[in-house]
Amino acid sequence: MIVTCCGLASWVCAVRINGRGIPRGRLAQLARAPLLHGGGRGFKSLIAQLLLRKATARSQKRTVSPLKIFWLSSAVCASIICALSLVWPAALWLFVIIGPLILLGIYDSSQRSHAVIRNFPVIGRARYWMETVRPEIQQYFVESDTSGRPFSRELRSVIYQRAKIATDTRPFGTIRDLHEVGSEWIAHSLRPIHQKTDGPASQQEPRVMIGEGSCDQPYAASMLNISAMSFGSLSKNAILALNGGAKLGGFAHNTGEGGISPYHLECGGDLIWQIGTGYFGCRTTDGTFDPDRFSEKAKTKSVRMIEIKLSQGAKPGHGGILPGSKVTPEIAEIRGVPVGLDVNSPPSHNAFSNPKGLLDFLVQLRDLSGGKPVGFKLCIGLPSEFLSICKAMVETGIVPDFITIDGSEGGTGAAPMEFSNSIGMPLTDGLLFAHNALLGCNLRDKIRVICSGKIVTGFNMIQRMAIGADLCNSARAMMFTLGCIQALKCNSNHCPVGVATQDPDLIRGLDVSSKKHRVHNYHRKTVESFLDILGAAGLSHSDELQPQHIHRRVSPTEVLDYGRIYQYLTPGVLLSKTDVLLPKTGRTNGFFSDAWELASAERF
Repeated sequence: MIVTCCGLASWVCAVRINGRGIPRGRLAQLARAPLLHGGGRGFKSLIAQLLLRKATARSQKRTVSPLKIFWLSSAVCASIICALSLVWPAALWLFVIIGPLILLGIYDSSQRSHAVIRNFPVIGRARYWMETVRPEIQQYFVESDTSGRPFSRELRSVIYQRAKIATDTRPFGTIRDLHEVGSEWIAHSLRPIHQKTDGPASQQEPRVMIGEGSCDQPYAASMLNISAMSFGSLSKNAILALNGGAKLGGFAHNTGEGGISPYHLECGGDLIWQIGTGYFGCRTTDGTFDPDRFSEKAKTKSVRMIEIKLSQGAKPGHGGILPGSKVTPEIAEIRGVPVGLDVNSPPSHNAFSNPKGLLDFLVQLRDLSGGKPVGFKLCIGLPSEFLSICKAMVETGIVPDFITIDGSEGGTGAAPMEFSNSIGMPLTDGLLFAHNALLGCNLRDKIRVICSGKIVTGFNMIQRMAIGADLCNSARAMMFTLGCIQALKCNSNHCPVGVATQDPDLIRGLDVSSKKHRVHNYHRKTVESFLDILGAAGLSHSDELQPQHIHRRVSPTEVLDYGRIYQYLTPGVLLSKTDVLLPKTGRTNGFFSDAWELASAERF
């Protein structure tokens, strides 16, 4: 008996000390045991029943809900103010503060859209406020100089500095980990060449002739130009500043698929008129191509080249999107669309349906424009479709004057997340593929290749030209020169600096007279950087740049140059009847062989 009592006492103590560690299932099992049982199990059962009841009561305790706290505190505050007003009438003025909060809480608790606000009146709104300011907090207080996305603070800063002609040198060495896998650099020479960096950029930089020998009006293009951004996506002041900078610097400004607006023409800068699937500016009322309207505008002196947009990197296969909030009466008139409604460009063209039709359309545009260079822009998707265009070029003898390769890392004002993140080839892969495809068809020397997609610095230009580009386009870097702060509100019509909005109150903040000089300054300083890097490598022209000049760390202990990382086809190999062989290894390139077999000049 004594042993049983001692054992029971020790068990009770253990339960008191560690009662919360006993599973409720075990307590329930003990509680079901007979009260009278040898060895003290009956007493254990009784105690277990008591503990189970206590645990159940504890679990069933409910705290006061936030909604009840709101009603109680509102009643208490109102009562205190009313009581205080009996001795101090001025206390009623406190309702100016308390009253709106109570009314807001009543609304919050009755609305049905947001569960957090409905359960936590007034205070629940703090969550949405914090979400609103999160990007700013992230950008200004959290991110490092190299961790920001899509553009790091280091890149944004160098754009601002060059645009303002401020000091753009870095003290105390690089902040990058040069031993990190993926780091790249150019091999310099012990016999560097001094490049001319004084005077206008249009005089010091080498120019790239486009359309020479095939057009009546070829164009001498800059090495760096403004990529496609439409009026509508950008404000009128942004367009005026960009085109004004292009005029000052002697480089080209791509209109984007939104058509030519009066603001593109006001400053007289060179234009590349982009024709998208919506045919804005040259469309009929039913949305098809209008040759007469096109011819009238294409012969404008400022229009130097024509670009057919097949797809863009940020949303390939999706067409363009202009939110209805940006479709003002002015934009609607320029584009020929209804006011206030979302403008969705079709995913594909209706003027042609196959590769040969594309080339025929290209010839038509060249003739209607008076012999100006015509090309097309795309983000590489299915390899066989691009090779189908190449086959059509070979069969018809019709070639574009230029091809613009847009990388999937390219930016845009509005695109579905999945299209931005998961569709299309990145620029390096797409550029390399297009270059090889043209090489394999003996077409590379007849066509200029332009690249676009997150090009910011002179070294970015070097990287792309080493792979196979002839010149570069940049869009978001040019937006930074206008004052863009990467607020990521391009699709909301609430751009705080007046770049990507049609709100007149926000647009007025963008001063055209100063920003156009910043566009020009950034272009000039970036081209100077490009030429300085070329000279440091002992090169006098970008044509001398080879894949072997750029090195990449591919592992902590191994470095390879582009010539060893990437494979280049032998000129004309796709036209031969033999297998597509890699020149260095002699192995068959199954990727190109299979895609070439699938390609057809009669269909995409």
